Amino acid sequence: MTDRPTPRRTVLAVALGAAAAGSLAAATPLAFAAPAAGGFGGGPGTGPRPGPEGGGGTGGPAGRVDHHDWFTLADWRHGTAHGTRAAGGPRPGLVIARPAGTLDYPDPHTHTTTTWEYATWTAPERRLPTPASELVASWNARTPAGTWIQTEVRGRYTDGSATPWYVLGRWTSSDADGDIRRTSVDGQGDGRSSVSTDTLAVDHPDTGLRLASCTLRLTLHRRPGTDLTPTVWRLSAMASDLPDRFTVPPSKPGPATGRELPVPRYSQEIHKGQYPQYNNGGEAWCSPTSSQMAIEYWGRRPSRRDLSWVDPHYADPQVCHAARFTYDHQYGGCGNWPFNAAYAATYRDLQAVVTRLRSLTDAERLVRANIPVITSQSFLASELDGAGYGTAGHLMCVVGFTAAGDVIANDPNSPSDPAVRRIYRRGQFENIWLRTRRYNAQGQVKSGTGGVCYLYFPLRPTPAQREALAAVGVRS
Repeated sequence: MTDRPTPRRTVLAVALGAAAAGSLAAATPLAFAAPAAGGFGGGPGTGPRPGPEGGGGTGGPAGRVDHHDWFTLADWRHGTAHGTRAAGGPRPGLVIARPAGTLDYPDPHTHTTTTWEYATWTAPERRLPTPASELVASWNARTPAGTWIQTEVRGRYTDGSATPWYVLGRWTSSDADGDIRRTSVDGQGDGRSSVSTDTLAVDHPDTGLRLASCTLRLTLHRRPGTDLTPTVWRLSAMASDLPDRFTVPPSKPGPATGRELPVPRYSQEIHKGQYPQYNNGGEAWCSPTSSQMAIEYWGRRPSRRDLSWVDPHYADPQVCHAARFTYDHQYGGCGNWPFNAAYAATYRDLQAVVTRLRSLTDAERLVRANIPVITSQSFLASELDGAGYGTAGHLMCVVGFTAAGDVIANDPNSPSDPAVRRIYRRGQFENIWLRTRRYNAQGQVKSGTGGVCYLYFPLRPTPAQREALAAVGVRS
């Protein structure tokens, strides 16, 4: 039921212990990080720390989140380009104008080294309204076969020193022969902060150290001697600082009570044993299954040709497709948050971000505007009535609210597609989603995700949708 194995995925609720000695080894603009000897230190840490906002900052005593987006022509022109240019049109984006150089990339998953041309774009340094303990980036892009992108971040600490350039993802929508394999990068840390899969986190936030600012960098790659180019349409950074909390006060039912969106229902469980090369098959596909439900709600889905590789005897082949094209070869699963958002944005005129919300009231604003919310949570079976299971990490799609304000969720951990629709008690759901600390079945303190969610929405939202997105800090 989970595609976020806890032994590998320890942040967004657990700040890592002391990072192993070593720093990023830089090669041209690519930070090819070799795992530091000994890996990460163990030990419990603190939880994530937000409440959302975009551009500015929102939240209060419950924590702060700064969500910032670059997606307009002015945004792309405002950054520092080395070989890239801003392309106009209905969907402005960043493309390769001319290569800034070439580099050799040793792919750890194909065990081949290939030469690529590259060009870079660096965003202006962003001073965070409130210093942050964590940061997650997400992106929307098109990468034709023979191209790929890398997203990096460099933070500046509150003491004035800087982190190395950290890789937050090497991504392509293709897995054709000769292309790189989509991957996060393990082993990155400077002894004060470190990266776990898709999240940069301060190792010991209890010391008061935080990130005061961040700078994002994109590197676009293509095969040498071609005119191919990736196109990046949107880049987002969600920086947050949340307090440790085992319980979260419940919000009162709000603007979406009695509303339910017609989101398709897909079970991950009917895919058990299918394509085990993607994290042991469907029982671990909660994230791509939830993503596929939301994608199809917006009227998008893979073509028959796209699905030709799937065994025709399998039901809902688009779920298998989503698992394949969200799979992170380093993480070994389909639960990389930015990779799910990037997959959703490969569909025509869809945008996607990873952010955090402050309460179910925020989720209601979005549902009221006809935007479903994919949430991440972990819980014991006794903490969520009606679930019938416990999990160290699970994604589901919030599609509505009952007249009493309880949550209507499409929960992919269900035995069949019709059984996916569930009703969960508001207070219980809100707590397991927003908290940053929890106890597991053995009584050990573990992490919670602190309100993390995926939001998928159209290229041209309605005025009501723009207003709802803006209310949770997302420019559209």
